[in-house]
Parts: sequence; C-alpha cells; structure tokens
Amino acid sequence: MKVMFYVQHLLGIGHLVRASRIASALSEAGQEVTMVTGGMAVDGFPDQQMTRIQLSPLRSLDDNFSGLADEQGNRVSDSDLASRRDALINAFDRIEPDCLMIEAFPFARRQMRFELLPLLEHVATLPKAPRPMIVSSIRDILQPRSAKRDEATAQLVRNHFDLVLVHGDERFATLDETFSASSRISDRLVYTGMVAPSNEAVPANDRYDVIVSAGGGAVGEDLLQACIAARELTSLKSARWLVITGPNLPEEAFRRLQTGLSGQMEITRFRPDLASLLRNAKVSVSQAGYNTVADVLSARCPGVLVPFAAGGEQEQTMRATRLEKAGLAICLPQQNLSACRMAFAIESACKLDLANPSDMKLDGAGNTAAILKQRYETFRRGRST
Repeated sequence: MKVMFYVQHLLGIGHLVRASRIASALSEAGQEVTMVTGGMAVDGFPDQQMTRIQLSPLRSLDDNFSGLADEQGNRVSDSDLASRRDALINAFDRIEPDCLMIEAFPFARRQMRFELLPLLEHVATLPKAPRPMIVSSIRDILQPRSAKRDEATAQLVRNHFDLVLVHGDERFATLDETFSASSRISDRLVYTGMVAPSNEAVPANDRYDVIVSAGGGAVGEDLLQACIAARELTSLKSARWLVITGPNLPEEAFRRLQTGLSGQMEITRFRPDLASLLRNAKVSVSQAGYNTVADVLSARCPGVLVPFAAGGEQEQTMRATRLEKAGLAICLPQQNLSACRMAFAIESACKLDLANPSDMKLDGAGNTAAILKQRYETFRRGRST
C-alpha cells in the first residue's frame, strides 16, 4: 500500500511529531510512505530514512492563528498560496497513493483549505478504480467550535473521507465531548489509542533529574522562566536540570533564559530523544500538548503540566485537568505561574506514585498501521465491485 501522509504544523511541532511516529509505524509494517510536510523544518522529524516532499514552508503569523506567514515571518501572497496548492496536487499525481492520509483536517487546520479542498476535489474526479482511500488523522481532544462549524466539518467528512482515526483511548476522552456532530460520522470513527513512544525504548545515556520543555517554544517563555526561578525553592535545587526551549523560541528570549541559569542547569533548543530522557528523570515540567503528555505517560515520569490557554484554547487544559484527576500529573494553570507556585507543583509531582503502569492505551502508532491495513483491504474489495 502506497500512503501519502500530509501534515502541516503552524505554531508548535506536535502535529509533525505525532504524524512522524505514525508514518514510521506504517513503514515498519511494510507500507510505502511518503510524507508531505508544509511547516518549518524540525531536526529528527520525520525520520531521515522517510521519503519526504517538503512544500514551501508556512507558519502561523502569530499565536492567535490570524494568518499564514513564510519562513521570514512575512504574510504570504495569494500567488504563493496558489503555487503551493499546485505543488500539492502535483505531488499527489506523482505518488499515485492507495491511501491519502491528512493530519488534522477537516477538524482543524482550516487555514489550509486553500490547498486541501482543491486536492480533495481533484481526487473526487478520479475514476473509482484508482481512487485512494482517504483518511483523517486527528488527536483525541479537539478545540471546541460552534455547532454550525462542526456540522460543516461532518459534511466534509461524509463527502470526502472514508475513515477518521482518533488517536486516543476512548476511556479517557471521546470525540463527542469536543465535536458536537460526531454522531453524523460515527460509522467512520476508529480509536487507535494514544500515539506514544514504544515501551521498549531504552533510556538515554544522558541523565537529568528535572526536564523542563516547552514544545515548539513559540509561546513557552513564561513557563521556562518560572521553572528557572523555582529551582532554588525546591528540594531538587542541587540536581541536574535540563531546559528544552523548543526550536521556535525567539533568539532574544533564549538569551534572556541563559542569563538566569545557575548550578547544574543546562539549556538547549531541541532534543529529539526527549522521550528517552524522560525515562531517567524524577519529574517533568511542560505544557500539556498531546505528544509531550504521551511521552510522559510512556516514561511513567511524574509531571507538572502547564496547559497553553491563550486565545481561548481549551484542549490542553482539558487534557491536563483529566490527568490530574486520574492522579497521573499535577496541573498548574498558565495564569497562576510564579516561582513559588511552580516549586510547590514540582514538589507535589515528586510525590505521585507512578510505579505501576497506567492502563491507558499507548500503542496508537502500531494500532494505526494494523487498522489501515485491514480497512484498506476492505476498501479495495469494495472499489473493485
């Protein structure tokens, strides 16, 4: 099965990381995968061995997703968008995939309608025999939208998509909680479990007691500053700390953080082996993005979660509060950040008992590969009749 997997990250890097893990699992299962990426390059994602087509990079103009910008941060023109649209359709025609996977859309990434709707319409013009199976790949908790918008999304699914893979454990969160029109597409929904690192992954050679991370870093400076200031107030002030700012943290912010470091505290922009580092750590402090949470749960590392909540975002707050209620993490709201509150949260996290594995389904990548294989065989039989 030839798979074309489209992914666009705009602000953080979570969408790309999750899609890369899924693509690697598909490849390991024997599928021929081509990733089509449209965001800024991130070291280690996708894997260098993965076949990849890079579209002209786009990112969010700001943290409110008010528009699209190029690599230099300039608002892109209509002609630039048209060129990208044509490049995407041309990539599809060259690959001739059996399965077209689209990450997030149409449930999110509405900014990319300029190229994804023409792609779907192009696929719809193909004769039945070569038409690929079309799959939407989404996380378990969505940003809630209006009922009208959810209805429009459901209609797009019914018009164009054969399958919607929800990368979560339905015992933890179900799609109907954040997507009001889920009943209209229930015949297409399949839960895969969370896409987490393999439980067989070995710990990294480096050992840090406290790991502070801010995802892509575009909106994480306050979290990082609070942790640096909290260090001297904790029982771990003599331990080794690693601060991972994220590749998108502005250079001037990176320099400000450097000046506040003390003791055994190191700072770096990115570590592709974060999941392995967490297996040695006593505590993790991070935002509550999907991938970081999956890393923390897989490593059984006590965590402080500071959910990103700017611009009305609710997804990370929902995830963090549920994990705190389950006794799997400490939730510290973004508006409550201070050195004292952060120190108290870190001390509280250290007391969490995570010795026994959670029963959360974490093999979402491997399950996705198995589900797609099975569903494609059924789809191919139906297409040939």
